[in-house]
Amino acid sequence: MSDKTTILVVDDDLDLSEMLSAYFTAQNYDVLTAAWGQEALDIANDTPVALVVLDIRLPDFDGYEVCRQLRQQRRTQNVPVIFLTDKRDRGDRLQGLELGVVDYLTKPFDVQELRLRVRNAISRAARQTGANPVTELPENELADEKLDEVLTGDGNRALLLASMQGMGEFRANYGFLAADDVMRAVTLMVKNAVREFGSPDDFIGHISPEDFLIITAPDNADKVRRRIEVRVNQSTEYFYPLRDRESTHHKPEVEYISLMTGILMPGDAVYEDGTALKTALYAAAGIKYVEPPATSE
Repeated sequence: MSDKTTILVVDDDLDLSEMLSAYFTAQNYDVLTAAWGQEALDIANDTPVALVVLDIRLPDFDGYEVCRQLRQQRRTQNVPVIFLTDKRDRGDRLQGLELGVVDYLTKPFDVQELRLRVRNAISRAARQTGANPVTELPENELADEKLDEVLTGDGNRALLLASMQGMGEFRANYGFLAADDVMRAVTLMVKNAVREFGSPDDFIGHISPEDFLIITAPDNADKVRRRIEVRVNQSTEYFYPLRDRESTHHKPEVEYISLMTGILMPGDAVYEDGTALKTALYAAAGIKYVEPPATSE
C-alpha cells in the first residue's frame, strides 16, 4: 500500500488529464483520473483520496452534481474539492462555494499555481483532522492524548523519540518541497521499522513537525530505534542533490541532517504531566525540550 497522498483528477479533456497526472506524479502524489462524473464518484467511494481536482463540464452530469454527491457520503464529505472551469460567471463561483468547494481556477491556468493550491488545500484539511500535512501522521492534540494515556495507563508502554536535526538549514538551502520529501522518506522508514519490530497497536505521530513519537512495548523499543537509525543514517547523503553530496559531508562547520533518538522505559520516573514527560523524553535524546507557544483562536 502506498504512503503517498492520493489526489483524483476529474476531466474529460484527456490531454489535460494526462498532463496533470504526469505533473502531480512527479510531485510525489498518487494520481487517479476519471473522465465521467459517475466514474469519479465510484473511485472516491472505493479509494481514500486527499483532494479532488474537478472540471465542471463532464459528459454525464456536471461537477456541481459530483460535488453534491461527494458531500452526501460520509467517506468523502470532507474531501477538499478544487473546481476547474471555462466559466467566469460570478453565479457559477457562488454555486461552487455553496457546495463547499475550497478553490476555483479558470482555464487556462498556471499548473504551478494549481500545485500550490492543491498543497495548501490538503494542508488545511490535514490540520483540521489533527494530522501533519506532510507526513499525514497524528500530531498536536492527538499526540498529547496518547501521552496522557501513557501517564494514566498500566505503565507498560515505552516512548521513543526520533528527532530530525538540521532540517531548518536544509529547507533554507533546498526549499520546502525537498524538505517535505525528506520527511516523507523518513516517515516511511519509521513506519517500516514499527511494522517490522513493533505491533499493530503501536502509535506513530509527531510531538513537533520534525520529531517523531513512537509508543510501543518495552521489549520492542530499542529494536525499533536501531532500525530507524540504520535506515536514516544509510540514506542521509541521498537526501542531497548529487552535485552537493561530496561537499556536503566534508564541511564540519555546517549543520547537516542527522537523527537523534531517545527512549523512556516504563518505571524510569513518575511524571506530573505531559510536559514533564516530553521534557524527559527529549532529555533522553540529548535535546532540550521547548514548550511551543500557546495559540489563540
